[in-house]
Parts: sequence; structure tokens; C-alpha cells
Amino acid sequence: MKPPLFRYQAPRTLKEAVVALASDPDAMVLAGGQSLLPAMNFRLANPSLLVDIQHVAELKGIAIEGGQIIVKAMTRHRELELDERVRAANPLLNEAMAHVAHIPIRNRGTVVGSLCHADGAAEVPLVLVLLGGSVLVEGPAGRREIAADEFFRFHLTTTRRRDEIAFEARFPVLRADSGSAFDEVTRRHGDYAIAGVGAVVRMNADGRTSEVRLAACGVTSRPIRLAEAEKLLTGTALSEADLKAAGRAAAEAVTAPDDMHASNAYRRRAVATLVRRMAAKAATRARERIGR
Repeated sequence: MKPPLFRYQAPRTLKEAVVALASDPDAMVLAGGQSLLPAMNFRLANPSLLVDIQHVAELKGIAIEGGQIIVKAMTRHRELELDERVRAANPLLNEAMAHVAHIPIRNRGTVVGSLCHADGAAEVPLVLVLLGGSVLVEGPAGRREIAADEFFRFHLTTTRRRDEIAFEARFPVLRADSGSAFDEVTRRHGDYAIAGVGAVVRMNADGRTSEVRLAACGVTSRPIRLAEAEKLLTGTALSEADLKAAGRAAAEAVTAPDDMHASNAYRRRAVATLVRRMAAKAATRARERIGR
């Protein structure tokens, strides 16, 4: 299939890109194009102008500064996945990136683009929510930083305004006393998640958890923190009974209806199982990091 007709601009600076986007109420930003172009081919998106930001040098690269992993808007999934600095700073990012689609798509698709696409079953939005990261945007009114828990509104919908460009995402560095884990259930490798769960567990010297963060994708209209399950595991030694109770609590957060991929009941079972496994794995990795 072919996309509908559109005009095209390829600015060389972020300021030029913002001006171009603001010039047309039906303009859209083109980064990696791995979500937008298929949507255009199927006539699900019909922009009158594409503002291609791939030539904006200031939107390329990864930096680690002030306890944050800074990912610029034109950073490809594969770049983040293979970056050894990122692996040392927060291995959860590399682990989750390996689940995003397939290598040819990760070679083109961008991390920030995935956040802006905001698919409720995608891995990158889950990671941002789990870690408590943020997205920085710029528009005619200036720059602002949007926290992860405020960025995702609904499936394919964020709080970024139409005339704003997301120019970077920030993911916190993993603490030295913490471990992380991510896994998902899919019909085939590379598919969107039927259910996905990420965990970050911080351990005390007495072998109990001092902080547990859990997030899920594929189970509601947007990525969510599993707050009740987190409460049940915080301050515990993660016994089998603790993990089962947390799994049951996480299952209650599943609101996705039955669809062609899975039933609500299946997703509930999948989330419960993933919570138990990821929390335990993250705790094991935390102990390894602190030498216990």
C-alpha cells in the first residue's frame, strides 16, 4: 500500500523543526517511521506535512549525566540496546530493548518515537514508567519536562501537545543496591506484549526489600505501576507466599477485555506469574550487585 499525499520538510535544527511543525495543524513528526509510515499506508494517519528530524544533529546521541541516561530523539532502539555504558548504568534498558520487535525495526525505530507513539502494549513506555523517567518537549511556548506518570494518557495518546516535539527522554541510573528484570508473554517473538512486567528491587542489609517497583504493559490502555503488588512486597524477604500475594494483587489491575490475542483471564494469569518471576529475579540480581 502507498501513503496519502503529503508535503515534506527536513530541518537541520530543532528550532526549525518546531517552526515547521507549528506551521500546519495537520503536520506530524517523522523520526524512525516504524509506526507512523505503516499507519499512513493503512490510512490510519493522514498528515498533510511530515517534518523529518533525522538530519538534526542535536537530536542524536546518548549521554549519562547526573544520575540520568539521556536519550536523544533520533537514538535508535538498537543503539540503546548495544550501548555498554547504558548496560553498566542500567541493564534494564538493554534487556527490555531486546524484546522490541525485530532487529531490522530496532535498527530504524527510535526510543523517543516509541514513547510518543504510546502503544499500551509497548516495552519502552513501560520502562519509562517503571523507572520514573521523563520526556522533554519543545514547542512554540518553550520547553517543558513531563514526568512518566503524567506523559501517558491513553492508548496512542500522550500529554505532549500537537505543536511540541519530544527531543529527549531521561531514564534514571540503577542504584548500586538494586536489581532489575523484564519479561513478557507474546504470541511470537517480536510481537507486542500480551502482558509484560518489569521490576526494580532494592535490598537492605538484612535481606529484606527496602523498595519494590513494578510496572506492566499490555494489560490496560497504557503502561501502569502495580502499586498494590509493590506495597505487598516492600519490607519483605520475598517469600513464596509474599510473591503469590503480590501476583494476585497485580492480576486485579488488568482491565484489558478479551480480544483476538488473549482473554482477560489469560492476561491476569500471565501478569501474576510474571510479577512473581520478575520480582524474584530482580532481587537475586540486587544481591549479586551488592555481593550477598
